[in-house]
Amino acid sequence: MQCSWKAVILLALASIAIQYTAIRTLTSKPFQLCPLPSPQNCGLGGQETEPPFERGAAGGGGCEDYPYFSINATRKTHILVLATTRSGSSFVGQLLNQHQEVFYLFEPLYHVQTTLIPRLSHSRNAADRRVMLGASRDLLRSLYGCDLYFLESYIKPTPTNHTTDKLFRRGASRALCQQPVCDAFGPADVNVEEGDCVKKCAALNMTLATDSCREKRHVAIKIVRVPEIGDLRALVEDPRLNIKVIQLVRDPRGILSSRIETFRDTYRLWRIWRATGRRPYNLDLSQLTVVCEDFLNSVSTGLSHPYWLKGKYMLVRYEDLARNPLLKTKEIYDYLGLPMDKNVEDWIHANTRGSNEPSAKHKFGTVRDSAANAESWRLKLSYDMVEYTQTVCQKVLHQLGYKAVRSVEELKNMSLSLVQDKTFVPFL
Repeated sequence: MQCSWKAVILLALASIAIQYTAIRTLTSKPFQLCPLPSPQNCGLGGQETEPPFERGAAGGGGCEDYPYFSINATRKTHILVLATTRSGSSFVGQLLNQHQEVFYLFEPLYHVQTTLIPRLSHSRNAADRRVMLGASRDLLRSLYGCDLYFLESYIKPTPTNHTTDKLFRRGASRALCQQPVCDAFGPADVNVEEGDCVKKCAALNMTLATDSCREKRHVAIKIVRVPEIGDLRALVEDPRLNIKVIQLVRDPRGILSSRIETFRDTYRLWRIWRATGRRPYNLDLSQLTVVCEDFLNSVSTGLSHPYWLKGKYMLVRYEDLARNPLLKTKEIYDYLGLPMDKNVEDWIHANTRGSNEPSAKHKFGTVRDSAANAESWRLKLSYDMVEYTQTVCQKVLHQLGYKAVRSVEELKNMSLSLVQDKTFVPFL
């Protein structure tokens, strides 16, 4: 008897769930809601304690061993950059990565997705989504606690002796390219290129990385694999964490244009539409509509100011950051309650100034070039593609302050900005 396609799907989902359950069983102790004996998270009157986030008896001390501590001003800040691919999130991540007291991780959820639902990164199946989100929340909670060992369960091949060279974009994190994690660079090496880090640093020792995380005052993580802010509510409300969310958005027309250029195989049919002026009958329109649906749902939640996001949510438009990176970065740091590090300002100046030298080109040029770059999609997309995008994304375009165009001439007139002056104040 042949199995139906529904039975095959159910078997596949059951396999995924079993795999995830096995990972949770092997890597974690029972969940305990108790305070953490960390001078960075609790007011201890200067008393020295064991490192934070040790779990179970072997780690020393369960809930019964520690009194409830009062939170003080030195509490570790857990920063979450919530974005989608090709929205400028790497730049925002680097603005946080440059701070000397921030431990930064670049998209650790990549490993969750590739382990649990490979080739289904854009799946809208409800069961797939629940599995992915459950695993993602668990991993983020552990990483914010500097438990990097938890991540090993999702790295393939599995690290040996807590050492791996397979961590996704390891070189994008300054902390993972500096002492004590890497001896190839000293304190004077403040602008280590990602490629140089990967070449010169030995395989990543997760124990040393954990130590580095614990030494930093704050932890920042960038993610592009969680659709909406509402999916993170349980994490945001966790009393042991001090999460502050930065939701980065970009004009969906710009996201589409950037993805067409970057993910050439996945967006091949969109390139055919652009080149021929005819939309292929088998074009996967969800590659665009999903972005707008997720943006609309997430932004609507954030801007409605639910009580659980009070003091924990800031909306940032990529275009505003591109037009005035220094000013907008200062606003971000004010929201986070962190002082602007000189390294951050130096990095902004170094990476937002145009150059004709190939080796000096960056995604962001001068402030003026940055603004032009943010709207350069207008020269790359055909008018019919823009018109279609405006139709299916009308609500979110209006909500975020992006103007629609009504003619080819208006689209190509770069002297006219399509970004309205609109202020999004952090929910404090």
